[in-house]
Amino acid sequence: MNKAKTIYLSLGSNQGNRLEYLQKAINLIGMRLGTVETISTTYKTDSWGFIGDYFLNICVSMSSNFTPERLIKEVLEIEKIVGRVRPLHTGFASRVIDIDILLIENEIINTEKLTVPHPKMLRRNFVLVPLAEIAPNCVHPIAQKTIFECSKECTDQNFIERTDLKLTRPVPLQEKYNYIAIEGNIGAGKTSLTHLIAQDFNAKTVLERFADNPFLPKFYEDNERYAFPLEMSFLADRYQQLSDDLAQFDLFKNFIVSDYYIFKSLIFAQVTLQHDEFFLYRKMFDVMYKDITKPDLYIYLYQNTDRLLENIKKRGRSYEQNISAKYLDKIHKGYASFIQSEEHLNTLIIDVSDMDFVNNTDDYQRILSML
Repeated sequence: MNKAKTIYLSLGSNQGNRLEYLQKAINLIGMRLGTVETISTTYKTDSWGFIGDYFLNICVSMSSNFTPERLIKEVLEIEKIVGRVRPLHTGFASRVIDIDILLIENEIINTEKLTVPHPKMLRRNFVLVPLAEIAPNCVHPIAQKTIFECSKECTDQNFIERTDLKLTRPVPLQEKYNYIAIEGNIGAGKTSLTHLIAQDFNAKTVLERFADNPFLPKFYEDNERYAFPLEMSFLADRYQQLSDDLAQFDLFKNFIVSDYYIFKSLIFAQVTLQHDEFFLYRKMFDVMYKDITKPDLYIYLYQNTDRLLENIKKRGRSYEQNISAKYLDKIHKGYASFIQSEEHLNTLIIDVSDMDFVNNTDDYQRILSML
């Protein structure tokens, strides 16, 4: 995974509800690019390079682990989502939003799609004034001067005025949550979503070690015989893993995200065990459950049964191929009962039956917006 870098952006709008467009762009930057760290004061400025209505301009500092190629691609997509339509002719024109990448730490980049530092930034007061406000000591890697010095030396005479208009910094996941648990039925996509969030937000993963359980293939062949040892081994392993991993927070990670929560043990045991076995199992579970750290956010991914069966078949685990729709429906009901009874959990239910958040970026972004 790429190391997160400090990036400076310039945002401007001179059409419609300018402040609303800027806020929408900031929210999308926080959702799609990384963590918005600082937002400058909002400045009212004359249009630069053409005759047009006044602009509202800001600068933003953010951290992101995206490559420059992915960064510029996402920036252009954000402009499109906010509503920018690029004219066929070249040159400056009015727009609902304009986002320029000014600096990526001390890097110098010259490609067909991206030039960093931005080639016109030292000639523009509407860039340098707000940038000097949030990064006065940042050094321009070509001019080899601080942004404060560059601002003082800029000869741009265009009108610029500080305003009292306020924009809100989007709160990133790592400031909202220390621990997120993602749950769902077999084949719902919980592990895939865990990996995506961990990758994009530098989170520590806690992944269920089902592949190491010797009872699992045997259970699918002979449910009654192996149900109790399977559920007990899962419970012991989940308890040990969560106790160890949640207690040892990684200082180099922002938060923890797991692809299961220990309560799934009780849900599955309720479906698979006989009455007397479940009674004994419940006693053991209750002793362990009270010591487990509760997640700040519990996400339940709902997939309809037909889609679950498709996913199970697609991932091709031989011991899962005989799982029945009836069994999956019982698991659905178990989760529904649990969610209704656990009033103290901060629960978010997401229906992903018609989503493909692994291959479709828009679906993934929809999920992030819900968080």
